[in-house]
Amino acid sequence: MAPAEESDVIVRLVDLRKTYMAGSLPVPVLKGLNFTVRRGSFVGIVGTSGSGKSTLLNILGMLDVPTSGQYLLENIAVETLSDTELAIIRNRKIGFIFQSFNLFPHLTIEQNIEVPMLYGRVPARIRRARALELAQKVRLGHRLGHRPTQLSGGECQRVAIARALSNNPAFLLADEPTGNLDEKTGIEIMDLFHKLNQEQGVTIIMVTHNPALESHYDQVIRLRDGLIMEKFSAEGLHQ
Repeated sequence: MAPAEESDVIVRLVDLRKTYMAGSLPVPVLKGLNFTVRRGSFVGIVGTSGSGKSTLLNILGMLDVPTSGQYLLENIAVETLSDTELAIIRNRKIGFIFQSFNLFPHLTIEQNIEVPMLYGRVPARIRRARALELAQKVRLGHRLGHRPTQLSGGECQRVAIARALSNNPAFLLADEPTGNLDEKTGIEIMDLFHKLNQEQGVTIIMVTHNPALESHYDQVIRLRDGLIMEKFSAEGLHQ
């Protein structure tokens, strides 16, 4: 894989480290990670339990901060931001997709899709139009008035994907998005990710324990014990 141009890089990690304290004992979890994510790519971060992928997910999602090193999001040095700035950037630049969907059960599908826009103070008329557009994009335009309890697991995940896209984020950050779905529905969700990525250029970073999904990604980053053991592109060219 050729070196990414600066303007083409959405995420850059430089010697990223995270250490927790167990009493007075330091416990290193991430031990110096270096990688970039290009605009329009579909990246899989793969690792078993204890590999550090959940900690990395939280840092990429600006829910935690590194102990040292750099996380650059579209050339913004994340570690320099205040809590208020982190919240604003998180809402505008990252679309979150969770294994358990994290939809609000008392809200309609339309209202769930609108939530990030509501936090971003987007006017109601624009929110409603955008929610309809995104619901149609994930084939749920006919279910806008329904609530999550009236939907299947696959439909709930499609709502979550629509919600994640609502603010036109720099990238989607997906945490085991097929983990609670049966195999057939999981394939449908992966197909939807591919469609968004290939037809609309949506950048996706997916964190998973499942190595069987590796063939889906443009770039695979394998984590083990807080280290990157292997990075390679879909063509199998090792970096």
